[in-house]
Amino acid sequence: MNYKVEKTLKDNRKNLIIIGVLWVILTIILISPIAYSIVEATDNGIFNLSKFFDEITPAIKSFTTFFQMFSSKYLGTFLNTLLYFSIAYTIFCVIGLYRSKPKNEYTDIEHGSSDWSAHGEQYRVLSKNKGILLAKDNYLPVNKRGNVNVLVVGRFRFW
Repeated sequence: MNYKVEKTLKDNRKNLIIIGVLWVILTIILISPIAYSIVEATDNGIFNLSKFFDEITPAIKSFTTFFQMFSSKYLGTFLNTLLYFSIAYTIFCVIGLYRSKPKNEYTDIEHGSSDWSAHGEQYRVLSKNKGILLAKDNYLPVNKRGNVNVLVVGRFRFW
């Protein structure tokens, strides 16, 4: 099970950076104008939807709304909106990462490669430089003692 988490994080390293940058951009461009519009559309505890829609378009066009979020009037609403957005965003990201996890331990390992060995242990038997080609950088040496017969599985096509 642990290999699935490690492989998912390794394969999605670039995507995790993009997810983080996108979260910051959406917070600045979308969440701060929504929080600003909610505060401006609320009069005496009553939310006015038409005023909300009147306020949101100019707030999205103006980047100064992000800096206004740190005043005491807007900070509580901004943090609540950011919390709900972050929870939803995290759920969607976890679902995406879950769907990209490998199906088994051998997903994306080339068949016929030397990925079955670690730290060059295959070179006790095989050669790295010359002989009968078995896989990339793996040769069966012809000058070794013992059996050097090779079974070729597959077919050779030519037109």
